Amino acid sequence: MICCNFSILTGGRGLRDMVGYDPRAQGAPLTAEEAALAGSAAGIVTRALVSPFDVIKIRFQLQIESLSSARPVGKYWGLFQASRCIHTEEGLSAFWKGHIPAQLLSICYGAVQFASFECLTKVVHDMTPFDSQTSGMHFMCGGLAACSATVVCQPLDTLRTRFAAQGEPKMYNNLTHAVSTMWRTEGALTFYRGLSPTLIAVFPYAGMQFFFYNIFKRILTPPPLTGTSGENIRSLVCGSGAGVISKTITYPFDLFKKRLQVGGFEEARVQFGQVRHYRGLVDCVVQITKEEGVQGFFKGFSPSLLKAALSTGFTFFWYEFFLNMLRDLKDSQRVNGKT
Repeated sequence: MICCNFSILTGGRGLRDMVGYDPRAQGAPLTAEEAALAGSAAGIVTRALVSPFDVIKIRFQLQIESLSSARPVGKYWGLFQASRCIHTEEGLSAFWKGHIPAQLLSICYGAVQFASFECLTKVVHDMTPFDSQTSGMHFMCGGLAACSATVVCQPLDTLRTRFAAQGEPKMYNNLTHAVSTMWRTEGALTFYRGLSPTLIAVFPYAGMQFFFYNIFKRILTPPPLTGTSGENIRSLVCGSGAGVISKTITYPFDLFKKRLQVGGFEEARVQFGQVRHYRGLVDCVVQITKEEGVQGFFKGFSPSLLKAALSTGFTFFWYEFFLNMLRDLKDSQRVNGKT
């Protein structure tokens, strides 16, 4: 799949207008490896920017007690209160806990997802009668690409969650220590905890990201002379809108995944409040419903929604930015080669 080629849509302005393969595109063709490079670069920049929201979201998701500020029985009960608490107790660096596995996750996930997406849209064009640039095809290809990336990157996601969830003193000193400890005490399958709800949620979540991004890009068609800055803002706005809608619809599955990923990690969670052990996805859903109510499915929703808007917006923004850089570089090399 990684060996296929695709083109960059310039939209008559020297810019890429849509993600995905488009046979009507103009400009220098780029390989799927270059799409993977652009996806990884986009993931690196985006992860560094949104990490604090991710840490707060994970802390909220794992808290058994209510998050209500009117009845503050848990350690955290509000976005600003949690931010102050984490900063006071653990320092500014705590907002980037688990940043190394998170960055590895972003690099791997971005590479696999975008390379797969570009190749899948090309397969749709080459082997089916469907238009690869329709919103429906973007939903299907985006969902399948995300499932591929999830299976490959799930161990890194589990590590990221555990690092972000632990307080002080730390249970894991570094990435190597975490991997060896988890492997020795819990077995290899522990790296795939929470995979079931992740796969259930990631297909519609990622599919809707690409679906709504495609729709918003078509709706917000810029004037012919908008220029680079206008196109960049358009990508950011469309990506943010797609992220908010997708996260809202699929959020509970993200919470289930986080709860399952910290199974066997109770020792590092005691200082934050009550801990629970879940036997699987169904047991997790049942226990949360009984103890925390349906509102328990949406713990951490506010920081998660903010993170989704920033993360998806910046991901598409930087992805198209880096793709255009690669295209311009290849165009320049081609022109210089002819002179």
